[in-house]
Amino acid sequence: MKPLYENLAEPAPLEEGALRVIPLGGLGEVGRNMNVLEYAGKLLVVDCGVLFPEETQPGVDLILPDFSWIEDRLDDVVGMILTHGHEDHIGAVPYLLKLRADIPIYGSDLTLAFVEPKIREHRLPSPDLVVVAEGDRINIGPFNCEFVAVTHSIPDALAVFVRTDAGKVLITGDFKMDQLPLDGRLTDLRAFARFGEEGVDLFMVDSTNAEVPGFVTPECEIGPVLDRVFAEATGQIVVASFASHVHRVQQVMNAAHRNGRRVALVGRSMERNMRIAEEKGYLTVPPDVIVDSATIADLPPHQRVYMATGSQGEPMAALSRMAAGSHKFVTLEPDDMVVFASSLIPGNENSVYRLINGLMRLGARVVHQSNTKVHVSGHASAGELLYCYNIIQPTNVMPIHGEIRHLIANGQLAVKTGVPVENVVLAEDGVVVDLKDGKTRIAGAVPCEYVYVDGRSIGEISEEELAARRTLGAEGFVSVYAVVERDSGMVLASPTIRAIGMAEDDAVFEEILPEVDAALREAAAPGGVDPYVLQQVMRRVIGRWVARRLRRRPMIVPVVVEQ
Repeated sequence: MKPLYENLAEPAPLEEGALRVIPLGGLGEVGRNMNVLEYAGKLLVVDCGVLFPEETQPGVDLILPDFSWIEDRLDDVVGMILTHGHEDHIGAVPYLLKLRADIPIYGSDLTLAFVEPKIREHRLPSPDLVVVAEGDRINIGPFNCEFVAVTHSIPDALAVFVRTDAGKVLITGDFKMDQLPLDGRLTDLRAFARFGEEGVDLFMVDSTNAEVPGFVTPECEIGPVLDRVFAEATGQIVVASFASHVHRVQQVMNAAHRNGRRVALVGRSMERNMRIAEEKGYLTVPPDVIVDSATIADLPPHQRVYMATGSQGEPMAALSRMAAGSHKFVTLEPDDMVVFASSLIPGNENSVYRLINGLMRLGARVVHQSNTKVHVSGHASAGELLYCYNIIQPTNVMPIHGEIRHLIANGQLAVKTGVPVENVVLAEDGVVVDLKDGKTRIAGAVPCEYVYVDGRSIGEISEEELAARRTLGAEGFVSVYAVVERDSGMVLASPTIRAIGMAEDDAVFEEILPEVDAALREAAAPGGVDPYVLQQVMRRVIGRWVARRLRRRPMIVPVVVEQ
């Protein structure tokens, strides 16, 4: 397999008769999925999602793909295809539209219905939203695109087969091969086989479960498990899942109906998405099951089910507020049951386990994937991927959607089915892949940094600033203040030290104050010294002492005032 590359130069302009793939997110991480295809001077965007922050990114709300490479070529963008309605594939759409508001967007009925309110929330003009369905074949600029039904953990997901004179690319999006899907909509392997017969020059395939052997359990097997869990519950039930997991919400509503319970949807995104899904016919609500979240407390506890967001331990989501006792409508009591009916996204483990501990401290019984089969994945496992490789027999393979270990495992599966090892391209975000005459090659790399959304700021938070936040959280803050006479260089006010977020009292710094004062007086001089130099003198003295004496490395902010 072609290895992962580092220190690549910016790619040269695309050769005539070649097709270029530029991954701007989702390769090396689970989230912010975005790929750009370039052909004949035009660009086609496939997906535009967000990545949710980890604990090492304090204060960050969302992480976006890096749009900088296409920012100067927005007029060349002929369209954006969205494979399905999960946040890691559609969440960044409004941010790209802020750069160019009239990009045509293509997606299934449900996917675009989930995108529309996002665009309105950002107060953007409505773009041209083009609904497509499996079997449709349309031209988007020089790209001929055929859409294919695939099964995922959200209805109406699509793969796309892109035909150009330079080559043909099959992009799966997120998919699995559930043989008993709730909606009866199978992954269209007949279409995959037909594409294989026609010739797939590049297969861009979901890698998330490439390390997992065998086949994914059908979604329909979750229903009986939920029935059993609901039957055992004596108090309230809270079920946490993704706000877009329509199939899981359907199963919860069915289980509630069979067990004489009613369901309240908790969380703005959950309410909105399920309302859209019901209106579009993707969610069938049993009679009299839904009740308003503000009035469900009028029912006895054994009749209540709360369908909530927050399965990943997000601090502001509904479930975390319930655990903290700060939710507006829901108060958890001993013997209530909380069900985590979703997967654990890599990087969220600590947050989720901390939330589980908090819920159990309240006396709740917590049911999750590790102790009960209340979740099945929406991504193809190794057995399913092998089937796809054998059916399609692609010339080249480019694993997408996954961490490095997932991409490598997926590439190894391709090789096992007969794809030449040199035809498997392992790329990361920003690594550009060119396809010409049926062969792929690494052409270079484009900028692909994390773009942080922090409140109203977009892209203004740097890695250095995040490092400073981590230091503040882990090591504390020390300020040191002194006053120096500009002309004489005399120290008018000896240094004063204050510490925040440290176990030690300010009094402990009295030990080092004489040394700081002496170093400052030695560095000061008649005629004035650059205050920055004096600040660094104080920083060095305090930093060495704190590291040696207190075994800490806090943020040190020295201030020197000249008079």
